[in-house]
Amino acid sequence: MPTRLDLITGALRGILRRGTSATGRSAPGRGQASGAGAAAYPGDATALPDTTYAPEPDGKPDPGEIVWTWVPYEDDPAQGKDRPVLVIGREGRWLIALQLTSKDHDRDKEQERRAGREWIDIGAGPWDGRGRPSEVRTNRLLRVDPEAIRREGAVLPRDRYAAVVAAARPSTVRR
Repeated sequence: MPTRLDLITGALRGILRRGTSATGRSAPGRGQASGAGAAAYPGDATALPDTTYAPEPDGKPDPGEIVWTWVPYEDDPAQGKDRPVLVIGREGRWLIALQLTSKDHDRDKEQERRAGREWIDIGAGPWDGRGRPSEVRTNRLLRVDPEAIRREGAVLPRDRYAAVVAAARPSTVRR
């Protein structure tokens, strides 16, 4: 006779196999295009927008908030994955954001620089359910459709936000 844990585990496996998130929304798998983000992605931004820190707990993404959305791969914008991003501003209808990772790039800093990627540590926060420290890529300005935001993760403290924005200076933005 299956236990309650067996039933829950089986249900979660079924959800993951079908590609549906816990909220019931279709979740793109690694490498799959998201209907909302992939086809309409206009390319990365090349200039920092107004980066005024303005988080508000209103369910809408604001500069200073970490949110979850589909992020296109740099080498193939038709593919990507769901990940957290730090919203830093707006450009027309688009949000401008920087991607987060829980991978520690300090160990391969020189390799990352040679590959044209710059990262800054922001520590741990409620955006990561496992409490892992995060890094923000400071030289790739993503355009994010506000309608494609899956959920809010947290507000980044003002001092850490200021450090990230300072590191995202125009001379380091890839074109």
